[in-house]
Amino acid sequence: MRAAGSLKVLKARTMACRECPIGEYATQSVIGEGAARPRLMLVGEQPGDQEDVQGHPFVGPAGKLLDRALAQAGIDRGECFVSNAVKHFKFELRGKRRIHKTPTQREAAACHHWLEDEIAIVQPGALVALGATAVRSLMGRAVPVLANRGQWLDREDGRRVLITLHPSALLRGPPQDREAAFAAFVADLSKAA
Repeated sequence: MRAAGSLKVLKARTMACRECPIGEYATQSVIGEGAARPRLMLVGEQPGDQEDVQGHPFVGPAGKLLDRALAQAGIDRGECFVSNAVKHFKFELRGKRRIHKTPTQREAAACHHWLEDEIAIVQPGALVALGATAVRSLMGRAVPVLANRGQWLDREDGRRVLITLHPSALLRGPPQDREAAFAAFVADLSKAA
């Protein structure tokens, strides 16, 4: 299949995608949004419940935390492009609640070409990998996040990738550690400012 030439075409193609089973159950695909030709593209794992419902990336609790961290790091989200490695929300039902379920490597690999299409369309200057799924998708291999957080790595295409945690990891951490974890996350992002 030819690469998508625009974000509108990419949205239509990802809406119809059934290269893995996730797309069949999601409300819609969620592709990236933000500035054209951004200096930074931030890539997370997958849309969450709120992103799936609203159709926009990073609008749920993790997105609000990311916005706060970007502001403290001196980065204007409006000047960035934010996206996810996987374009549909994978979940399991618990009663009426849809609980996030981590996509498998195969599912993330099925979405890889959509992420590369986004990169080709928006042409970011550098990338920020938010968590292990994003790192694997951007680097083409597993990279230990905790051992490499706050570090810049080079992709095969020459773009630099800053490694850090996904903001949802901070939300799941012990309450007594959240302030220090947030400060470390802001310090990581500051390296991209």
